[in-house]
Amino acid sequence: MVQTHVETGLAADVESWREKLDAHTREIVAWHFDPSTGCPFWLEYAKKLDWDPREEIHAYADLRKFEPFEDEWLRGGPVRRWVPKAYANDPVYVFETGGSTGVPKSRINVNDFRIDYEIFSDTLSDDDFPRNADWLMLGPSGPRRLRLAVEHLAQYRGGISFCVDMDPRWVVKLIKSGRVDMMHEYKEHVVNQALTLLRAHDNIQCLFATPKLLEALCERVSLVKMGIKGVFCGGTQLTRQFHRFAREELLEGKIGFYPTYGNTLMGLACHKPFDPADDFCVIYHPPCPRALIEVVDPDNTDELVGYGEVGRVRLTTLTKEFFMPGFLERDEALRLPPCQKYPWDGVGDVRPFSGFATPIVEGVY
Repeated sequence: MVQTHVETGLAADVESWREKLDAHTREIVAWHFDPSTGCPFWLEYAKKLDWDPREEIHAYADLRKFEPFEDEWLRGGPVRRWVPKAYANDPVYVFETGGSTGVPKSRINVNDFRIDYEIFSDTLSDDDFPRNADWLMLGPSGPRRLRLAVEHLAQYRGGISFCVDMDPRWVVKLIKSGRVDMMHEYKEHVVNQALTLLRAHDNIQCLFATPKLLEALCERVSLVKMGIKGVFCGGTQLTRQFHRFAREELLEGKIGFYPTYGNTLMGLACHKPFDPADDFCVIYHPPCPRALIEVVDPDNTDELVGYGEVGRVRLTTLTKEFFMPGFLERDEALRLPPCQKYPWDGVGDVRPFSGFATPIVEGVY
């Protein structure tokens, strides 16, 4: 049974974390609203306020003084309005969200994608993801940061990353137009490329894949026999049912399985260490203090739901490259309490937000 109350003995850790989050919030707000370091978007935004964020934001809770972050602010250009002045002369990447709902949202990156995955690397077991082992990245590349991030993760751990691309926008288009046979043919094409690489390079021991691609791959071969030691898997298709299926059947109970919840705007949320008592609930904790996930009442987004209740996901990102307070995601989830490893709220059973009139098409992603 998933725990829906704060574990005893965590109070001191939770309080320490809140103090760190408040200090980090003050630092990031001061950075983004300082004329010498901040980005043009927030400096221009500040001119419309009758208060100074550098003076009035003392704690994370004070971020509610900002209006909710608008989805449309990230759609279209000029994208350089998001580049902090401190990074004006640095090489800048731009990564996009899925693009299944009109113009894709764009986020600039300088080093955040590397930092996020170096932090994630510290959560990986060297038994499941051996140092100096090579990786296979089986998922979207293109305008998304995933391919470069997994590549950096492999290099950071001493390996090389092989990549097989998958275009989720094309998959969505095929599904919407009823061309399901072509969608399956495309998935088979992607899996065949993965098999070619696995058979040609015997040092590939680590794998990233989306749930549907992982299942399709395991229908063809035993990853245990192929020498895979650890699988890093993400996507809102990662349900309790798939979690159990992956651990017990696809990976034969012999390969480390690390579910994750990440996106271009947040970075990467880590899975709570596996505990059978959680009944295979997929529980994620965000990379605090760099990002925080809250679960709010869809009808009153200023209010958190109770532990064990379902609400809409609200994301706040707090890095020197990107400041995004109070963005309502396209997902809903259970609000879950802190744990020993992550003394801040988690989310479970993440899925597309049911309050949308039009369902989100996810395809093989």
